[in-house]
Amino acid sequence: MPRNYKREYLTYDGKPAVKRKRANRNQARRIMTKAGVVRKGDGKDVHHVNGNTRDNRRKNLKAVPASKNRSRRI
Repeated sequence: MPRNYKREYLTYDGKPAVKRKRANRNQARRIMTKAGVVRKGDGKDVHHVNGNTRDNRRKNLKAVPASKNRSRRI
């Protein structure tokens, strides 16, 4: 039986709160790209120091290797 990707999306990723968080993470990436800290394909993630994805102040953003940022336990 094939997967129903639309249903999977609507179950979690399509929820308004999750969409807002994703938009804020994307905005943080744009801020850091404009500042020249990260580039496409550099293997870096933009880390929110205080853990709040809605807080995109420059002092709360830090570029870290993707392997380090994604290995954290939440």
